[in-house]
Amino acid sequence: MPKLPNITGKQLITLLEKQGFVSQRQKGSHVRLKDSENRVVTVPVHANKILGKGLLLKILRDTELSKEDLIKLLE
Repeated sequence: MPKLPNITGKQLITLLEKQGFVSQRQKGSHVRLKDSENRVVTVPVHANKILGKGLLLKILRDTELSKEDLIKLLE
């Protein structure tokens, strides 16, 4: 099983937008994204800090993406 990459909130938002998610709103340092299937996910953007592994896994679960999908999007 591949290792989970280190990724910032801004990078993750860019990747999710490539997958069809659209930024709905931003409140403070949290951006809420939504896709055509009404899946909603909130991504924190804290001064280019790397997202924690648990949070990244939760976001991937909410967006129904796998670790492999994320790694492919990063390439």
